[in-house]
Parts: sequence; C-alpha cells; structure tokens
Amino acid sequence: MRVAGQTLARLAARVPVTLAWPLAVATSLIGVALSAALRVLLDPYLPPGFPFLTFFPLVIVAAFLFGWRIGALTAVVSGLVAWYAFILPVGFVLNHGAAIALGFYLFITIIDIALIDWMQRAARQLVSERETSARLADTRELLFTELQHRVSNNLQMVAGLLALQKRHIDDPAARDGLDAAARRLGLIGRISRQLYDPKGAGGDLVGFLDALVGDVIAASGQAGITHRVEGQGMVEVAPESAIPLALAVAEAVANAIEHGFANRDGIVTVRVDCSDSRVRVEVEDDGHGLAPDFTPATGSLGLRIATLLTGQLGGSFALDRGLHGGAVARIDLPHAPPRIVLIA
Repeated sequence: MRVAGQTLARLAARVPVTLAWPLAVATSLIGVALSAALRVLLDPYLPPGFPFLTFFPLVIVAAFLFGWRIGALTAVVSGLVAWYAFILPVGFVLNHGAAIALGFYLFITIIDIALIDWMQRAARQLVSERETSARLADTRELLFTELQHRVSNNLQMVAGLLALQKRHIDDPAARDGLDAAARRLGLIGRISRQLYDPKGAGGDLVGFLDALVGDVIAASGQAGITHRVEGQGMVEVAPESAIPLALAVAEAVANAIEHGFANRDGIVTVRVDCSDSRVRVEVEDDGHGLAPDFTPATGSLGLRIATLLTGQLGGSFALDRGLHGGAVARIDLPHAPPRIVLIA
C-alpha cells in the first residue's frame, strides 16, 4: 500500500501534462468524438436516460492529464454533444427534463474538475516542499561537516600551541603535563573528525579502535610496537559515547607504551567483547607488567582520567596484571551507555 501510494504521488506530481494549446484542444475533441461513438454503440443496451454516461470519464481524464482549462472545455463540448444527440427530444431543446439533466451534469463536472485541480496544486506544492527540504538537508550536512572540521582543526591547533609552549618551560613535571594535554586535545580532534555524522549515525567500534590505537602508537614515536584489535560481531558506537570511551582506551594504550614498553618492543592487543548486558574492551600488553607495589590509588593521572570517563558512561575501569606477564586494562560498559548497541 505504501509503495502504491508513493507511485500515485509521483504520477500526480507529473500532471497536468504541458502540451501546445492547439494539440491539447485537438486531443480533447478527439476524445469527445470517441466518447460519443461509444455512447451510440451502448445505446441499444442502456435503459432510457444516461446521456452523459461515456462523457464523465472523459472529462475526468482530460482535467487530470491536461489541467482544468482543457477539462472545462471538454466538459462544455461533451455537454453540448450529449444535449443535442442523447437527450430527448433530439436537438437543443431545453425542456424540464433536459434542464434537470444538464444541471446535474454541470454540478458533477464542476466538482470533479475542482477536486482534480486542488489535488494537482497540492501535489505540486508537496513536490516543491520536498525539493526545498532536500536542499536544506544538503546544506545542513555541508555546514555540519564544515563545522566538525573546523572544531577538529581548532582543537589540534590548540594542541600544537601547547606543544610549542612547553619548549619555554623548564619544569619537567609542567612539560609532561602540557605534553599530555596537547596529546589528549589532538586525539579528541581526530576522534571528532572520524566519528561525527550529520545524520547522527555511529561507527563500527572495532574499526574505530584499530585506527585509534594505531594513532596513539604512532604518536609515541616507538617503531617497535605493533597492535591488533580483535572483535566479536560488530558494535556500533555513537559519537557521544565514543569520545569518553576512546580517551579511556587511549590512556590505557599510552600507559602500556610508557611503562610496559620502556626500552623494548612489544604488541598491544585490544579485544572487544559483547553480550546482551555489557560491552567489554580489554587493552593487554606483553610488556614489563605492573610494579609490585602498584595500586589504583598510585596510578597515573591518565589512568584516573580513564576511570572517570568510564564512570560517566555508567561503566568501570580496572588495570590488572596479565596472566602471562604484562598488564591488562579492562573497560566494562553497560550494553547501552548513551547509544552503544550490538548489531546482529
């Protein structure tokens, strides 16, 4: 039913057909002649009356195809032909019966032509509004994309300014703080550029994390570190959830690079596991492992930030020793923190 309605709407939007006036008039007169001939053929099979039987459909079709003017012309010519040939007595005799029949015919054809014209005007207006909506949607998408690029560029510019500023600071702790802030701002800019969609759609979490971890490792400057991302099924992540989650994963990867791979090569493995109740992201390295006296309270600022960010999504962050050495960071999220959903 819906497809049929859309098809009728498209057909209605294409009428009335634009024809040269002489051609439209000629088509109308040919139709009247054919309708009159059909009425003559049906006359032996019809009871007395029905002078306009074959002319009503012609008037409707003419008004629908060629507009109300040709429809009105067809109605007038058809009425005259029917009055002359099919209303007794034959000829243009205006008696009581003929007056009633002509009045009925006039009333019906006016209503038909008016309704068809109103429908066509509404269809043209609908088409115009749809075209306007499409143009506005294209403009919105363009502006949205441009806005996101500008926001990303501005964030990365601020990150660059912070990186320049640290050159003028002698305090190592302050330099490290500015360096970490610049890295996080640059990361947010890259995430924003990748994820935000004007339609509000999210992206595949596994593919997104693969690119993210690669960016973090590349930014570290350590060439001997590789990574892989393992995922079960496909997870869609919404932009409002992606930035906190991505920052938490990035902090876990950065912590592994800084503490687990000091003066050595290694591999970072990211696993994405989904169930009906939760989404778990594990970041495991094969590095030096955690210090014997490590506790969450003594963790770095980055790990505390990761804990805070996952908490905002209703989840948890934990850093433990790996089963075969190294360390593993676990991020557990409810199945639908703001729009993280499992796709079947």
